Amino acid sequence: MDLPAAINTIIQQQPYPLLFTSISGSHLYGFPSIDSDYDLRGVHILPIEKVIGLNTGSETIEISKVRDSVQIDLVTHDLKKNGYVLEQLYSPLILHNLPEYEELKFIAKDCITRHHSYHYFGFAATQWKLIEKEQLHRVKPLLYVYRVLLTGIYLMQTGIVEANLIKLNEVFNLPYISDLISQKLAGGEHSYLSDVDIAFHQKEYQRLRDRLQDSYVASRLPEVPVAKAALHDLLLRLRIRS
Repeated sequence: MDLPAAINTIIQQQPYPLLFTSISGSHLYGFPSIDSDYDLRGVHILPIEKVIGLNTGSETIEISKVRDSVQIDLVTHDLKKNGYVLEQLYSPLILHNLPEYEELKFIAKDCITRHHSYHYFGFAATQWKLIEKEQLHRVKPLLYVYRVLLTGIYLMQTGIVEANLIKLNEVFNLPYISDLISQKLAGGEHSYLSDVDIAFHQKEYQRLRDRLQDSYVASRLPEVPVAKAALHDLLLRLRIRS
């Protein structure tokens, strides 16, 4: 992937060490348009004096810049606040990482539970509400609906985080996904659906929600995470070093 040089510049300018930085959004999901923003996500490490003192550091840092006509958005969270945001952590599009990143990935496997399904239920519902409000229906929210539901189902069934819709559809074989992605790639971020049958997609939305519910019920994933001690040890080592 050819990336704007400004991305590395922005990463290097961050005030705290970054445990990792990855690409999220449409680039991760498999349907970036030529005008897609670069959505960067990551984890920063606050030093001890920014945690236990009166003048504490920011648990969340958000930066939005336009460089060379490209919109770049970077959001990072302190490790204590949001240490295992799964899709960001397991993104194959890693731009920067410390050696402990691999350790965190290993530990995070023991943080995956059946209840991560709630995130996907909620995200899909939010996107579907956007679709219902629109008179002219955009491609992007509909792709997001299918992406999050398939990611959730696959996670419940396998314990593996897969956010790329193209790869997910190699498993689920939904016949309309390829056409929707083609429309998005050809038309850009704000492209509208052509010859859309919203009633059909509403039935598919409900069918996949039901399948996610069934996958949650049948999932062999644990009820609660069991990695607290390992995460605590990792966080202490990173804080002390920072």
